[in-house]
Amino acid sequence: MTMIQTIILGIIQGITEFFPISSSGHLIAARYLFNFGATSAKAELIFDIALHFGTFLAIIIYFFNDFWTMVWEGFKFKGKDGKMSFKNLKQQGKLMWYIIGACIPAGIVAIALEDVIEKHIRKPLVVAISMAVMGIIMWIADKYSKKEKEIKNMTFKEALGVGIGQVFAIIPGFSRSGTTMAAARAMKIDRKSAAKFSFLLGAPVMFGATVLAIMDLTKDMITIEFVAGILVSFVVGLIAIKALMKIVEKIGFGIFATYRVILALVIIITMIIR
Repeated sequence: MTMIQTIILGIIQGITEFFPISSSGHLIAARYLFNFGATSAKAELIFDIALHFGTFLAIIIYFFNDFWTMVWEGFKFKGKDGKMSFKNLKQQGKLMWYIIGACIPAGIVAIALEDVIEKHIRKPLVVAISMAVMGIIMWIADKYSKKEKEIKNMTFKEALGVGIGQVFAIIPGFSRSGTTMAAARAMKIDRKSAAKFSFLLGAPVMFGATVLAIMDLTKDMITIEFVAGILVSFVVGLIAIKALMKIVEKIGFGIFATYRVILALVIIITMIIR
């Protein structure tokens, strides 16, 4: 892989991880549409996870105060009466445990289906179909979600529902941020809170995927291009988070739903022509 290809993929990852249009789907589509040099499926997957690590760092930096407060408040179970209870936690402390619980479904499925995903699902046609289907779902969830609740009022049941939605994101093209934001909107969470909770929820998932990928790393995979990809996705990711928070608050998710369907058609048409 050349440095130019690495930078392109890093930029794509930085933008698409936070925009609800599927980062893994775009990475696969970019390699297919631009005829990037072929490597093994395993090497591509590990490199993509390295790019995800860059965007994981972007989330941690951008929402550092939120994470710090959640952890700080997340263990204060002791009430004024001296008794230990989950009810004694402030909402930000409860949010930490909500996120941990919501990550469990996707984590179990991802580990169980790792080989299936690597060998059979990372395909352009799968990406195209997933892009279109999730785009339609996202548009419907956003359009018909009338009652709106802020993140500070979320319940564990709602957080778990978003986490279950995240399971579908193991299929390239569905998008982790797309599925979680759509699930949150379907449960009447307002747009800004849906985006923020999606980002907070994504941090432990990305971290877990990175840890698993490290186990498969070999010395020859850690190149200057590998490191450059992480740095590019990190910097672009910081910019993308700020941009998305403004877009969803002012415009909504319709623009992303439309884009997903158009890209799906482009991929399918390209496959037919080739």
